[in-house]
Amino acid sequence: MDIVDLSEEYLDTYCVCLEDWSEEMKDAGHRKREWHRRMKDRGLGVKLAVKNGAACGMIQYLPIEESFVEGTGLYLVACIWVHGYKEGIGNHQKQGIGSALLSAAEDDARSKGAAGMAAWGLALPIWMKASWFKKHGYRKADRVGIQVLLWKPFTDDARPPVLLREKRKPEKQPGKVTVTAYNIGWCPAQNITFERARRAAGELGDKVEFTFVDTSDRETLHEWGIADAVYVDGRKLRTGPPPSYEKIKKTIAKRVKKLSSH
Repeated sequence: MDIVDLSEEYLDTYCVCLEDWSEEMKDAGHRKREWHRRMKDRGLGVKLAVKNGAACGMIQYLPIEESFVEGTGLYLVACIWVHGYKEGIGNHQKQGIGSALLSAAEDDARSKGAAGMAAWGLALPIWMKASWFKKHGYRKADRVGIQVLLWKPFTDDARPPVLLREKRKPEKQPGKVTVTAYNIGWCPAQNITFERARRAAGELGDKVEFTFVDTSDRETLHEWGIADAVYVDGRKLRTGPPPSYEKIKKTIAKRVKKLSSH
């Protein structure tokens, strides 16, 4: 196995998080590619684990000032993923690939003068587990709900990062079902939900008002304190794992029916 920087050869695979076999990934659209294009000249680092010519693991990290959390002088691990499905190239987890990717990213961040590395994780053992980062020397810096922000300082003067807090919620428009979707673009799972919500809203007629909030713009991100989310009439949809198109459409349709009955 080799750890390599992202090249054009693997760009398509990277943009679908190594799941080029997945039909569901087709719903993610092109937002990950667009995000990569914007960020590659703003400090984004991407490394892949390659085994027998196939990418089986990936990590993406970027200056924290360009990310969806708050901090100074650090790099943030936006995502680390080792392919764990039977489909495609098969399950490559529990072989030390994640540890090798994280170590390579930390070395790169140090070489660029970073004061430390941050990573977000979940308190539940689902994905991006906070406990996994703790085993690699990270400690908790902040927490909101099940989301935990961790960090590993490289220098004595490094300052801990903090998570963004929600500052505003979308307002409901009178006489309409209001669907508001916030999206940065870095995560295909969130992009899938975004694209499904946009399509469902568009198919339910003029009683539905769809609003896209592009949080890849830093000023917009800080205005709302929301990175990726979908709200229907001010109520937040659960987006992990991505809800099916049918479920999203049914949720919106119920609100349309209720609106029409009044």
